[in-house]
Amino acid sequence: QVQLVESGGGLVQAGDSLRLSCAASGRTFNDYTVAWFRQAPGKERELVAAITITWSGGTAYYADSVKGRVTISRDNAKKTVYLQMNSLKPEDTAVYCCAARPAGVHNYDYWGQGTQVTVSS
Repeated sequence: QVQLVESGGGLVQAGDSLRLSCAASGRTFNDYTVAWFRQAPGKERELVAAITITWSGGTAYYADSVKGRVTISRDNAKKTVYLQMNSLKPEDTAVYCCAARPAGVHNYDYWGQGTQVTVSS
């Protein structure tokens, strides 16, 4: 069982940066894919970034809408995955959730409660 808790959201101005954290309890993220999703009011949930974590490292995926502005990373010792977001835009405003699934499993089985990111213009 994996429990996820996000933190780091807030209200910022356009051009600012934020770092979101997704902390796991229950086990480490090794051999898991951990992703950040976001959902804005009236819009579908969007996959922002994902990282597949193995003993030898991790491979990352980024949505085109955030590529070049966002970095996903992990700290194995802290069992935490981070989402560093730079040059934030008003259209980045959304609830951001992290989710995890075992490598090779299609569906994300574990979800956090979400953290609000609001970017003012």
